[in-house]
Order: sequence, then structure tokens, then C-alpha cells
Amino acid sequence: MNSMLINTNISNNKKKILVVDDSTLMRRLMCDIINSDNRFQVVDQAFDGDAAYQLLKKNQYDGVVLDVNMPKMNGIQLLRMLQKDKIRARVMMASTDTKEGAAVTMEALDLGAIDFIEKPANVVYLKGSEFYNNFLETLQAVVTSRQTNIQAVPLIPRAKQEEQTQKLVNIVRKSAPVVTGQKVVALACSTGGPKALQSVVPMLPAELAAPVLIVQHMPKGFTQSLAERLNTLSKIRVKEAAEGDVLENGVVYISMGGKHMNVVTKGGRAVIRYTDEPPREGVKPCANYMYESLQTSNFAQIVCVVLTGMGADGTKGIVNLKTSKKIHVIAQNEATSTVYGMPKAITATGLVNQVVALDDVAQEIIMNVGVR
Repeated sequence: MNSMLINTNISNNKKKILVVDDSTLMRRLMCDIINSDNRFQVVDQAFDGDAAYQLLKKNQYDGVVLDVNMPKMNGIQLLRMLQKDKIRARVMMASTDTKEGAAVTMEALDLGAIDFIEKPANVVYLKGSEFYNNFLETLQAVVTSRQTNIQAVPLIPRAKQEEQTQKLVNIVRKSAPVVTGQKVVALACSTGGPKALQSVVPMLPAELAAPVLIVQHMPKGFTQSLAERLNTLSKIRVKEAAEGDVLENGVVYISMGGKHMNVVTKGGRAVIRYTDEPPREGVKPCANYMYESLQTSNFAQIVCVVLTGMGADGTKGIVNLKTSKKIHVIAQNEATSTVYGMPKAITATGLVNQVVALDDVAQEIIMNVGVR
């Protein structure tokens, strides 16, 4: 038996979901959560990647919840097969929080998964309200996403990226800066962010005349894998920000998952400090804390960048930052956003200076902060 049909009487207004997991208990728990929400209905289940592949060849689903570790064909192998055969799907990964699990999750996002849910080992936690709400919120973002696992526009080869970046560096070196003094880039993103960051961070030069702060909504453990992944793809240095890090030009600092990243001034220098307040805007880390902490910094200008993501994190922080600092705000446009929530929210304030396609974000950052 390759699959189990849950219900043939499907309500037209419910999003059709395929659940793929080799654990009977896990499938049942996830199906119960999904079917408890009147926006969704599980219409098929598969216990391995091969069974899921056969279903995806024949049927269309609004969303797929996919486990990573399965017999016969695992989640990564399935995503590769879907890419190879150009089978479109909106996929949410169910991932473990181990170091290996986090690295595999980054690979899954590379292969077109839209987002992921951290699957805890403790079944008791799976039945809690926090997991329940996070699961359904993430699933809603995935099924309503503008993107699928198949890239609409081919990625620019790395050699071409580096060539474009170098041309821009040469142009910027010859032009006088619009704003003098030390600058910093502060970027916020959520759903679709890890993939979007691969179109931005590797395009930034090591000579960038500013540090870059990034808050990507992710649980603890996953942000380190994200930083390591981006570091291998980039000439600019990328690291998970550590407590006490002194901000340096030409370095990208990604906020650790599970804590709020702030910038404080210590001995005249900008330093990373983490705080442990409850989630804000439903997330931890929350970009609002990062932006608000920059109000008392010594930076002459903050270039605020808001990329794809559900919700409105970053908006209140940027609005508050504007009261005491010179800011320049760049928002990703709707057409290239996986989920047009966070960029839409900041655009609605009227504070945005530029609305640009994802592929133009790095260029605008370089133009606004300059190079050494």
C-alpha cells in the first residue's frame, strides 16, 4: 500500500494537504493538527518518499508536509526528483533540531522547500499549543506562497554574480558617499528568507563599508547552519553573531535563534548583546529589538532591509528607529517575495525609500553604504 486516502469528500474551500512521514504516530499527530483547522484538510498520506512521489505525479496538492529521514526515498531525494521532473509543489519540511538535521534543512530549502517546522523529539511538546499554533501558521504561509519548489527564473551562476559585484564595487569606489560617517545594514526576513538571502549575501563584497545584521526567524541551532551555508557561498564573511561580538565592516552577523539580538555601545564600539524577553510578534529572534537597539548607536545611517516573510516584524522597530536616526529603507517587491507580509507592512508606513526585486537588493545595499 503506497498511500492512505483520508477523505474523498473534500470541501472545495479547504486547502488539500499531503502528509509524508514514516512514523505512524507522527503522521497521526500532524493529521489531527491539520484537520482541526477549517482552512486545511489532509487528503493523502505517504509513509516514504517513493510513495509520495507516485502521488505527486498524479495529483495536485495545495501543500506538502514532508519528513526528512525516511526509508526507500528520503525527503531530500524526493525534492531532487521533483526538481528533475519539474513537478511543482509547495513543501513544508518537518525537521529535527540536531546539527545534522539543521544542515539537511538548509539543503531542503535550497531544493525548493518553502519553510520548515522544528519537529521535537518529545511527543508531549508536539501536543502543546505552541507547536500547534506554529505548525498551522507556517502551513498557512506555505500554501499561500507565491513561490513553488521550481525556480521561476534560473539562478545566476556564481562566477557571473562575482563579476557583477566587482563591476559595481568599481563604480561605487569612484563616487562620493551621499551620507558620510559609519553605516550599518540591518535586515529582517522570515518565510522564504533562507533562499532569499542566497540571492543577497553572496552578492555583497568583502570590501563592504558596513557591518550587516540579519534577523531571520529560525529556531536555535538552525541559524548556525544558515550562517555556515552562506559563508561557503560568499566572499563577505558570514557568521552566527555571538555575545560580545564587536561589529566590523565587511562581516555579516546572523542572529542566533531563540534569543533577541541587540546592538549596544561599549567603549565607543558597537557590540552584540542578546536578551531573553518572550517572543514578540510571535517570534524569537524579533527584528524589532534589533532596530530599536540601534536608536542609541553611533551609526550615522542605518540601511534597513525587509525581505520576504509573514507577519509584520521589523515595521514597529523601523518606525521607532526613524525618530532618532537617519534611515534608508529597502523593501522586497511583491512579485519576488515568497510571502508578501513583512515587506508589505513596512511599505504601508510610507517610510520605504525603494521597493526592489530580490535580485536588486544587494546592489542597492552596496550603492547606499559604499565600499572600502
